[in-house]
Amino acid sequence: MSRPRIVIVGAGFAGYRTARELSRVTRNKADIILLNPTDYFLYLPLLPQVAAGILEPRRVSVSLSGTLSHVRLVLGEADGVDLEGRTVHYTDPEGDGGTLAYDRLVLAVGSVNKLLPIPGVAEHAHGFRGLPEALYLRDHVTRQVELAAASDDPKSCAARCTFVVVGAGYTGTEVAAHGQLYTDSLVRKQPLREGMRPRWTLLDIAPRVLPELDERLSRTADRVLRERGVDVRTETSVEEATPTGVRLSDGEFIDTNTLVWCVGVRPDPLVEGIGRPLERGRLLVDPYLQVPGHPEVFACGDAAAVPDLEKPGEYTPMTAQHAWRQGKIAAHNLLASFGRGERRAYRHRDMGFTVDLGGVKAAANPLGVALSGPLAGVVTRGYHLAAMPGNRVRVAADWLLDAVLPRQGVQLGLVRSWSVPLDTASPELARVPGAPEPSGRERGGAAAGEPGPTGPAERQEAPEKPGPTAVPGAPEKPRTDRERKSANKPAPVKAADPRPARASGDEPDKPGPVKKTEPRPRRSAEQDETEQEETEENS
Repeated sequence: MSRPRIVIVGAGFAGYRTARELSRVTRNKADIILLNPTDYFLYLPLLPQVAAGILEPRRVSVSLSGTLSHVRLVLGEADGVDLEGRTVHYTDPEGDGGTLAYDRLVLAVGSVNKLLPIPGVAEHAHGFRGLPEALYLRDHVTRQVELAAASDDPKSCAARCTFVVVGAGYTGTEVAAHGQLYTDSLVRKQPLREGMRPRWTLLDIAPRVLPELDERLSRTADRVLRERGVDVRTETSVEEATPTGVRLSDGEFIDTNTLVWCVGVRPDPLVEGIGRPLERGRLLVDPYLQVPGHPEVFACGDAAAVPDLEKPGEYTPMTAQHAWRQGKIAAHNLLASFGRGERRAYRHRDMGFTVDLGGVKAAANPLGVALSGPLAGVVTRGYHLAAMPGNRVRVAADWLLDAVLPRQGVQLGLVRSWSVPLDTASPELARVPGAPEPSGRERGGAAAGEPGPTGPAERQEAPEKPGPTAVPGAPEKPRTDRERKSANKPAPVKAADPRPARASGDEPDKPGPVKKTEPRPRRSAEQDETEQEETEENS
């Protein structure tokens, strides 16, 4: 008798936990295949520390092949599921298609950035769901502070040192808290104009920060943020984003080059194309995590609408805590479908929450006991070390080094602005030059935040080529008069896109056809960056 074939789509908290439990219990008596765009499990709760320069990127990236024995990893993005034919179609990082047949299927594709129909947000904001976005934000923030320190224009300096974070949930609160500490450390080495300091603004339409948590945690986080100088604005939203700033619902316009979008998440648009009932974009399952009508298919994590047995009539929230525990139940019930044990309904009662506020500060309520200050910080970091499936020693070592050594504020230049668009169904991958335009699943919910039709994932996973070497298909940077003079020969002025450039000061929005246009009379952040690169090359 042939061994059963189990395919797991997605290696987030739910998918990784399912694969780990199955590999431990089956002991090589089943073919377990894990389909994922990357070869690592990303520990998302520590991503703000990557953006703040505390942790190196590999610390929060746990190797799949190194921690999952008896599991075969297939690199690729699922872009279609045939429930009747019991197959999953995918596209690998080099653009080639493939098909995986299964006896049992676990859908754990997770979630992506949630978009709202606000003018300019999709063009000028960046999300915070994947490692490329965190690396981009760290480089971008560092660059803005460095350019501000060298600027003679007070208005330009103020705009570069103003950072707006939208969404005061877990992610937004931690990004603002760590971001303020990071920029303060940068300006100690590169002072700004007299009387200026980095300004972080945290916005949310809710009446308080961390609205989904206990009010005591919310008050603690709010107090810590305000003491650090973070401008916390509740019951305030963004009405429009432009290349030079954001307009708020109260009519104020904030000049800024940085807009970080942490409003929330939406289910991966893959599940919409399956053709089964949905609940607000999430695939409906029963309490045993099985898809009705297809007992061989299980779904868990953010993409699954799991009935909350603790709150009848509701569904479990889209949190890592639920996804991690659902992964274990999915593995148990999958084995029960083969006759190994009895299946169990998913039931979980929250044991408390932790919010890392940077430095020694945190807010936590383990077992309902509200904590703040250094004690909460110890509990929070202890929880993360216990929850991580790998890299614990490396993470602890980075924390120790950060406590005793000054933080390194340098740009790595690995991720460009157009590589991490907000409107993407794959935040874990950065776009590369020459890749095809995004299709159905890639663009996902468009500006309205609604999932779109599934389609082949059109991107490649490859590093950007360094230096001045030409990259086929890459956009050509606009050349200034100073650049043409330094090159000592005439050159046409070219731009990647006639639309206004992003306010981030990186590169044109995305690769595309090169069109001739008139040079902009106003100096842009792109020109500043280009001149710096040219000066370095000439010297």
